[in-house]
Amino acid sequence: MADFNDPNWWRTAVFYQVYVRSFADSDGDGIGDLPGITSRLPHLAELGVDGLWITPFYTSPQHDHGYDVADYCDVDPLFGQLADADALIARAHELGLKVVFDIVPNHTSSEHAWFKAALAAEPGSPERDRYLFRTGKGENGEEPPNNWDSVFGGAAWDRIEGTDQWYLHLFDRTQPDLNWRNPEVPAMFEAVLRFWLDRGVDGFRVDVAHSLYKESLLRDQVKEPDDDGKRRSAVAGEGGMVEVKAKDEPMWDQPEVHDVYRAWRKILDSYEPARMSVAEAWTQTPESTARYVRPDELHQAFNFAWLLAPWSAAAFKEVIDSTLSAIELVDSSPTWVLSNHDVTRHVTRYGGGPVGLARARATTLTMLALPGSSYLYQGEELGLPEADVAPEFRQDPSWFRTGEIGRDGCRVPIPWGGDAPPYDFGPGTGHPWIPQPEEYGELTVEKQAADPSSTLAFYRATLAARRDLVAAAGDAIDAVEVTGDVLTFERGPVTVVVNCGKKPLDLPDGEVVVSSAALVGGKLPVDSAAWVRTG
Repeated sequence: MADFNDPNWWRTAVFYQVYVRSFADSDGDGIGDLPGITSRLPHLAELGVDGLWITPFYTSPQHDHGYDVADYCDVDPLFGQLADADALIARAHELGLKVVFDIVPNHTSSEHAWFKAALAAEPGSPERDRYLFRTGKGENGEEPPNNWDSVFGGAAWDRIEGTDQWYLHLFDRTQPDLNWRNPEVPAMFEAVLRFWLDRGVDGFRVDVAHSLYKESLLRDQVKEPDDDGKRRSAVAGEGGMVEVKAKDEPMWDQPEVHDVYRAWRKILDSYEPARMSVAEAWTQTPESTARYVRPDELHQAFNFAWLLAPWSAAAFKEVIDSTLSAIELVDSSPTWVLSNHDVTRHVTRYGGGPVGLARARATTLTMLALPGSSYLYQGEELGLPEADVAPEFRQDPSWFRTGEIGRDGCRVPIPWGGDAPPYDFGPGTGHPWIPQPEEYGELTVEKQAADPSSTLAFYRATLAARRDLVAAAGDAIDAVEVTGDVLTFERGPVTVVVNCGKKPLDLPDGEVVVSSAALVGGKLPVDSAAWVRTG
């Protein structure tokens, strides 16, 4: 568990992401809530994680399941009351768990008081200047101000009916982007940070941390690749003609954003005990991601390169080497993550079925041996696959905008016990907000807790071994090698072996501390990994 007296506790911590709607329901409405999380905190303590990151539970119309915030300093009635947030923090601390809250600074909900005031005000007013309103192109302003696309599909602009005015939304149309060049915006978020820090929260996960600032001219994005396959062009900028980087992104990763996080770091450092922050920053290179975690900025940034890597010893080595090289430049610590609420669960990404589960366990074992901290996603300790959600139950905004299946399959509520839905997710017998598949009946916490060979037992054993053997090994990692389809490296007294090949292999001499699959004739099976105490 986390050492509350260590100001650098976050460097080696294992966090568990709680998707609030799908973790535990206390009142039987089929939707997870804060009291439900509090009731299940002993599960996390027994699992052996150091803390939990909770997705947004603030007042919201729930068009994007809480990432459209209408009030950053209150709890949506769907999830409880402000007192429930206080109780959750207090109970987690009693159990030795840190608590990290999600913060959404790129955009508000269209139901936020600021945006309502903006719609009621005139073009050019102070109220509208809090957001990015612009006049449309065309004779009557009937075309968007530029060619930017929404992450959720379609244009990133929405027109105010009957006018030539448009507002920017890089995500859903109900999530208008804020204007971070207006001083009211950073002032508001600094007050929000202090509100929750004063209530005892231990840190923040910063949603789309790379997106706050846009290029001031809001120019068109260069989208057409030239003959060498790289997007390069000369465009008009404030200093004349400038060359656009290989992938032109005038809406992401602008240099001004780093001033925001320098101000936030001063606030975090002013609190005792130590508080932390982690960025969700989808940037183009490990080096650009590392800039978010310089000593005077955020503490950590998610390392999505590990999540995106295929099942390959060579690919894993490349991610390890590039991540450690980049992070060394800024004196931070790396992070590792395999799944979250926005991506397909890694059991399914690695092939699904027994092969996908075997590979998922092996990559988890590998990840937890690496220096830095790791982020687990709820349900992965049960080996949950991506669920096939029927169209009538899909709720992801991208489904409604583009017809793409979206992220619902990784957000299906957790099965805790019992033999039929809702598998003790909450009281009553009705299905939760997304129905659970029948296969969940064999994957409940209750059943796996009684099975020493289960994925849950494997996670508990691995996290215990991590605390005992590798968490104190510092940032050193030695002898990262690939031989054929086998990856090996050393961390403290442990040699890690990952078999991505097609035949079982002999392990080095020593005690097998933990393996992702049972050894066969003393050999490590294919699609598996092991820690061997060799030091």
